[in-house]
Amino acid sequence: MPRTEPKQLAIVAGLRTPFCKAGTDLRQAAAADLASHVFREILDRTALDPAHIDEVILGCGGPDAREANVARVAALRAGVPQAVPAFTVQRNCASGMEAIHQAWLRLQAGQGEVFLVGGAESMSRYPLLMNDRMQGFFEKLARAKNAWQRARVTAGFRLGHLQPRVALQEGLTDPVSGLMMGLTAERVARRFGVGRQAQDEFALRSHQRAAAAAMAGRFAAEIAPMAAPPRFTGLVAEDNGIRKGQSVAALAKLRPVFDKREGDVTVGNACQITDGAAALLLMSTTRAEQLNLAPLAIVRGLGHAGLAPSEMGLGPVHATPRALESAGVALDAIDLWEINEAFAGQVLACLRAFADRDYCRNEVGLQDAMGEIDADTVNVNGGAIALGHPIAASGVRIVLTLMHELRRQQARLGLATMCIGGGQGQAVVLEAA
Repeated sequence: MPRTEPKQLAIVAGLRTPFCKAGTDLRQAAAADLASHVFREILDRTALDPAHIDEVILGCGGPDAREANVARVAALRAGVPQAVPAFTVQRNCASGMEAIHQAWLRLQAGQGEVFLVGGAESMSRYPLLMNDRMQGFFEKLARAKNAWQRARVTAGFRLGHLQPRVALQEGLTDPVSGLMMGLTAERVARRFGVGRQAQDEFALRSHQRAAAAAMAGRFAAEIAPMAAPPRFTGLVAEDNGIRKGQSVAALAKLRPVFDKREGDVTVGNACQITDGAAALLLMSTTRAEQLNLAPLAIVRGLGHAGLAPSEMGLGPVHATPRALESAGVALDAIDLWEINEAFAGQVLACLRAFADRDYCRNEVGLQDAMGEIDADTVNVNGGAIALGHPIAASGVRIVLTLMHELRRQQARLGLATMCIGGGQGQAVVLEAA
């Protein structure tokens, strides 16, 4: 039976909020606030009648209980008609990239042609949770039938009941391996011999490239300035995590965070905890022509894969060959790369693993090494170490940045990929339109 060529999924618009360090400019904005802002901006700037949208798909790693289906809340607030359905996806760090993948799958299945997708994360608003003792205390108090029983329960209260569970810390700890994400980065860096100096130099390069990109106005095309709640006075228009005066000497003074005795991962060579959202308007090339919207890029291929949770940082190495096969291109055809900078040591380990014959054969299942990747083609505008990593938003952000850079350089093919907590990787191949 002849193979049916997949329908082409085009990116016709994309925007993101500024990425702001947790606890700063966007701290009062919930995930739905962030997402609805970029959704509304895309609809306004394209003048698309939102009734044309077939589905809204949003990634979110830690939605607020008051907006559990963040996609639906954000869509309605952005003016998308009630008749347009929306759903939220969660694949940890790749939740936003998964939204893109879900749109592609729906297009191929004939379940829609126009999709508003994105990723949003308010890491400032990750809550403190009651511990089990406090929860038990409230359960007993609720079952008390009279004042005497309530008094007995209350007498059993201890200060230890107030010890909170930190949702952010728990969310960044793998429940299978028991390792914090930073410790998995330590493991992969050691496996491929990536030392502290190399990690700090990579982090410095991320800040330098991001600062240069911001200075040249390259981020302006992708950022939709936002008036931050609750007062909505003044616009937040720039990423606030870029350190223009960063130096290797300053980075070298920072102490390891996760393995305090022998580790190399510090707050300086790891991604920043950040608030932000990013969104794309995707549609079939046929529908784009009908709506008189010019494609900016075509999603040529996608791939995802699993691996050991304790080495989750190597996920891009496992997902990339699947995305390349889906796109029908070889690794050496890729002009530009975006590898999400969860940790400097993790990205550098991936670059070494791509060229490592034994790893590619024994762990990825390939016949040989995938090949060398020129570091000058990777994250040319910096990455999450400088810009931040609002978990679900990053997958969309790196696709958005890659799309603009392909067009700026008049290059043809790019690949965006990221590691995923829990031991997975995901990748997207773009072709400039």
